[in-house]
This record gives sequence, structure tokens and C-alpha cells, in this order.
Amino acid sequence: MLAPLRSLVCLLLLCCALLLGQPGWAAMDVAKQVLIGADFSGQDLRGATFNLTNLRQANFAGADLQEASLFGAKLQEANLSGVNLRGATLDSAVFNGTDLSNAVLEDAFAFNTKFTDVSIVGADFTNVPLRADALKVLCAVASGTNPVTGRDTRDTLDCP
Repeated sequence: MLAPLRSLVCLLLLCCALLLGQPGWAAMDVAKQVLIGADFSGQDLRGATFNLTNLRQANFAGADLQEASLFGAKLQEANLSGVNLRGATLDSAVFNGTDLSNAVLEDAFAFNTKFTDVSIVGADFTNVPLRADALKVLCAVASGTNPVTGRDTRDTLDCP
């Protein structure tokens, strides 16, 4: 009963911050929330914390999540196309049916991250530590060139 109320309060605080003209969500912490289907597209979310948050079907298209923490976040069927995830913490996050096309994940930490049925066309995984099983899944679908960095997805994953 309290979880939906807490999620609503959190969303209201986020909306107030935007209306009051605060620069981005860098200081915002929305950890352990249920934000299914939330729309964060095009937002400045640098340094934001989404640890253990349910973000299923959320829209982050074109958002700046540089240095953000999504530890253990549930990102099933989320849209992260064109997202800046440089230096982000993605460890233990769940990407199932997630769109990561043209995303930049350079220097992100994703060692224990689960990738299933993801779209990574044009994604840049430069310097991202991945487990062997995740690397195998990603290399099986890797293609394209990132429009921001100009790097080939397969090359950034060191695919054979």
C-alpha cells in the first residue's frame, strides 16, 4: 500500500524539480521505486540513482544518463535508444527486450548485467566489462556503427 504512494510522491518531487528549473536530475534518487512505463525521454539524468528500481517499459530515448546508477534496475522492454550511459553503473541490471540501439555505454560497469533479446544496433560498448555469457549473447546480435562515436558495435565488444 505504501509503495504506490511513495512512487507517486517521488514522481511529484521530480516534476516539481523540473518546474522550478533545477538543472537536471543529478541529485535525484529514485531508488527502489516502481516506475513502470515512466517517460524520461530526452531528460538530463546525469548522476541520477535508479538502484533496484522497476523501470519496465520506461522510455529513456535520447536521455543523458552519464554516471547514473542503475544497479539492479529492471529494464525489461525499456527504450534506451540513443542514451548516453558513459560511466554508468549497470551491474546486476536486467535488460530483457530492451532497446539499446545507438546507445553509448563507454566505460559503464556492467559485469553482472543480464542481456536477453536486446537490440544493440549501433551501440558502443567501449571499455565495458562483461561476463563471457553476456558477451556471447551480445556478439550474436551485434551490428551497426554508433552515430555519436563512429565505432562499430562488434569492435567495441571485441567480438570474434
